[in-house]
Amino acid sequence: MTDEDDRLAFRFDCGAGWLNLLATSGRHFGTHPVERMATPGRLAEWLDRSELTPARPPGAADLRQAHALRETLRPLALAVAEGQPPPAGAVGELTRFLGEERDPVRLVAADRLLREPPATTGAALARIARQAADHLTGPERQTLSVCPEHDCRGVFANPTGRRRWCPSPACASRGRVRALRERRRAGE
Repeated sequence: MTDEDDRLAFRFDCGAGWLNLLATSGRHFGTHPVERMATPGRLAEWLDRSELTPARPPGAADLRQAHALRETLRPLALAVAEGQPPPAGAVGELTRFLGEERDPVRLVAADRLLREPPATTGAALARIARQAADHLTGPERQTLSVCPEHDCRGVFANPTGRRRWCPSPACASRGRVRALRERRRAGE
């Protein structure tokens, strides 16, 4: 795998599907953000790996909708994780999004319990939005942490409270190197 492949690899280690959606944009607050979901094909791949493959493949409008949902969830996640009041505009956008899609729960008995696949990309995104709303408003909200790396600020589930950085090895490595340099400077 090349460095570029690694940089564009999807993250599925943030602790919840909706948090993994946030991670489709890497180094979001840096000077060179990384868009990991730049095409409808990449959105289709992400949905498939998230077990949310819709009956019809996503198109350009679906990609815009996925980006809009991600960027609506980001400020809400940061606010909740940091104990700040949520931005009213983002609350309104998420509420609007949740009201637009009808996706009833239909279970399927197979070799394991399954939920019927979403009919559309919008329905798949609605499932992610509902998961986010439940996480952000329920007791699990207290497990959310924010990566301290200024260009990342990725939100991740941290149920033990022991993680300092997001699951990205790059953030932890940069943070540890910076801490070592600061300790050495302090010891001089």
